Amino acid sequence: MSTQAAEAARTWCVVVPHHADGARLARRRLAASLAGWLPAVMLADAIAVTAELVGNAVRHAAPLPGGVVRVAWRLQPGGDIEIRVTDGGAATRPVERRVGSDSPDGRGLAIVAALTDRWGVDRDGLGQCVWARMAASVSPPAGAEPAGASGEPTWVRAVPPGRA
Repeated sequence: MSTQAAEAARTWCVVVPHHADGARLARRRLAASLAGWLPAVMLADAIAVTAELVGNAVRHAAPLPGGVVRVAWRLQPGGDIEIRVTDGGAATRPVERRVGSDSPDGRGLAIVAALTDRWGVDRDGLGQCVWARMAASVSPPAGAEPAGASGEPTWVRAVPPGRA
């Protein structure tokens, strides 16, 4: 086994429906793919961040073509995890809001900011991507195989919209 193969980043990408079930599907896939790779507390935080980012995409942004949102996460060899949620964009750029304790909503990006080291927004030809990075301690699950000798990432394909 080469050092490069053992040190390759692991990447997953799913496409979920642009509705409330999308966040549930993304949470399930992230949890299943990272179980055993992250400490339980870090996994819970990554699940919460994913839920907030997908929920915000569904509430505030247009879908990508096909009525979907793309969710990707990458586990870096150094232990960081990056979560990226790409949607069709919105009229306004996502910003962290300060809300009172009685406000029924508006805390999503404040939660993301509290649970991550950094977050931001990128725009490209696909639309808008909100990303978040967290430091993580990585240990592979028992019996896990490293990425292939080529160092290619591992990809997970989502359940098509409407087939949950």
